[in-house]
Amino acid sequence: MKLLVGLGNPGARYEATRHNVGFMVVRQVAAVAGIALKRQGYQGLYGVGRIAGVETTLLLPQTFMNLSGVSVGAACAALKVAREDIVVVHDDIDLPCGRLRIRVGGGHGGHNGIRSIAGVIGGDFCRLKVGVGRPQSQEVADYVLGGFSSAEGKVLPEVLDQAAAAIETILTRGSAVAMNTFNSRDNAA
Repeated sequence: MKLLVGLGNPGARYEATRHNVGFMVVRQVAAVAGIALKRQGYQGLYGVGRIAGVETTLLLPQTFMNLSGVSVGAACAALKVAREDIVVVHDDIDLPCGRLRIRVGGGHGGHNGIRSIAGVIGGDFCRLKVGVGRPQSQEVADYVLGGFSSAEGKVLPEVLDQAAAAIETILTRGSAVAMNTFNSRDNAA
């Protein structure tokens, strides 16, 4: 069993924000694989199915970003999923909008959702970072909790498709192959 986690904040207010791009990617993967994300448990919404033949639980924590570890920890304990079988998708302000970066382990880089997860289960899990760019004149919190610009919105569907393809590669061929394939691609807006 693999665990695919999309990070974001619950509720309509946050639905289309940069900080919720992890939710957007996991919803895209679920739609392509025909997996409904309607079950409630692990303090989140989840669904179970196969992604390219790999049994996977897809989880959208509903704990708000800063407490994502509570939800992920509950899912890991109940499903008996090892850290090497977890993929977490999240926004990254240090990458240009649309750029993907796959990484295993490392620090939280100031991302409170990753900090929370690492605090609960440790930091050696695979991450798919989706670049949202760095704000020029706004506070970071206001920026990530804001919506995508019209230019960013135009490339977002392609970014979501690429991220879904990256996840499929991670699950079927491993993180090293996925890094070599997707970390050098330029999807930036």
